[in-house]
Amino acid sequence: MADLKITQVRSTIGCKPKQRGTIRALGLGRIGRTVTHPDTPSVRGMIHRVPHLVTVEEA
Repeated sequence: MADLKITQVRSTIGCKPKQRGTIRALGLGRIGRTVTHPDTPSVRGMIHRVPHLVTVEEA
């Protein structure tokens, strides 16, 4: 199974609380922070909720 490299590129100021919670659940919270997660449907679903705040690459 591949890994995904997720980087936060925009701030959560002005976002809805659910979107802020999704960013925190991904392990982000600061612009420029990068985390690696396995490519699972649950992680893909979280990314789908906040595509305007993050960039995703195959790791």
